Amino acid sequence: MSTPTTLFEKIWQEHIVSSTEGFPSVLYIDLHLVHEVTSPQAFAGLDARGLKVRRPDRTVATMDHSTPTLPRSPPLNLVVLDDAAKAQLDALVRNCEKHGVRLYALGSDHQGIVHVIGPELGFTQPGMTIVCGDSHTATHGAFGSLAFGIGTSEVEHVLATQCLLQRKPKTLSVRFDGTPPRGVTAKDLILAVCAKIGVGGATGYVIEYYGDAVRALSMEGRMTVCNMSIEAGARAGLIAPDETTFAYLKGREFAPKGDAWDKAITRWRTFKTDEGATFDREVVIDATKVEPMITWGTNPGMGISISGNVPKLEDAPSGAERDALEKALNYMGLTPGQQLAGQPIDVVFIGSCTNSRISDLRAAASVFAGRKVKAGVRTLIVPGSADVKKAAEAEGLDRVFKEAVAEWREAGCSMCIAMNGDQL
Repeated sequence: MSTPTTLFEKIWQEHIVSSTEGFPSVLYIDLHLVHEVTSPQAFAGLDARGLKVRRPDRTVATMDHSTPTLPRSPPLNLVVLDDAAKAQLDALVRNCEKHGVRLYALGSDHQGIVHVIGPELGFTQPGMTIVCGDSHTATHGAFGSLAFGIGTSEVEHVLATQCLLQRKPKTLSVRFDGTPPRGVTAKDLILAVCAKIGVGGATGYVIEYYGDAVRALSMEGRMTVCNMSIEAGARAGLIAPDETTFAYLKGREFAPKGDAWDKAITRWRTFKTDEGATFDREVVIDATKVEPMITWGTNPGMGISISGNVPKLEDAPSGAERDALEKALNYMGLTPGQQLAGQPIDVVFIGSCTNSRISDLRAAASVFAGRKVKAGVRTLIVPGSADVKKAAEAEGLDRVFKEAVAEWREAGCSMCIAMNGDQL
């Protein structure tokens, strides 16, 4: 009888090309996602060495980080405000044309944030290894794929070899017990994780999330949870695929079709942690006690429930943490023990690869409907992809936002990265 193994272990072992004890393993990469910011130097490195992209069929590019989101006039006529950003966008076009890489360029039907379009087009599939020159690549782990961010030099390595040198991370299970109260979202669940273990609590680990609260999430909710694994310091986040996963993928443009779909489903069902498998570390969270969360400070680990109070200095367990707490309070202009409910805000941004999908926009619209944004509060609503934008407009969500005096934008990373015109 084989030894029970975790989901991570199954994917890892299936993709090892070679390994030597004490050294990084050579890991095969199934899908390489590329954008304009971390790829120019990588492509330049290939050119300098006279190399080609080894698997352009397993490489997908989009424009998202540096893209403007406010059209100057109809029809779509986006203006790139920054010369450096324009140079990055132009370089991506040249590099993709030269190497035969599929590109969703600015203004194309499916352009958008890389971690939004990958799943919605069906490129992201269970059991894959997926990399991108972006920290939030963990998003794709919601499909039971091992997905993580890489640096520009590693982008070059994958372009050239379709492989990557990687040391094996440890495993951490995060189990949510019980059903969350009404109004608690996927974002609240992952913020509860960050608050419990801290922003460095999962450093060196791949997290697998499970429990009834996780199974009850939509795929978009699961993507939110895995996306923010990075905010807890993890290398990646995983959720085993199930019927919810398969229903989401079925019919997507690049998902398997016909007999290939049936074979894929059979294989995908094997990507789950076996009963009796052990993790290097386990964390349990009582989902019934999770409330809507808000981060009050300067990192995602500084989270409390919306009904809670900002921590007091004496609550800090160590001198270093007390110093960090005091600095955060001073920076944010808050006082120890202060309640956050009713605290004035200056800017609202709804978007990013964490929360810019159609379900996020529906939830936002349900709050905006029949209301107006308070005078002086700048509010940007930025869909994660052109497809999300079209779906939202077909449902009339854009009218809800506009009537509330919020800005309805084109797809892109927007204020999250602020490498475009969407800056404070």
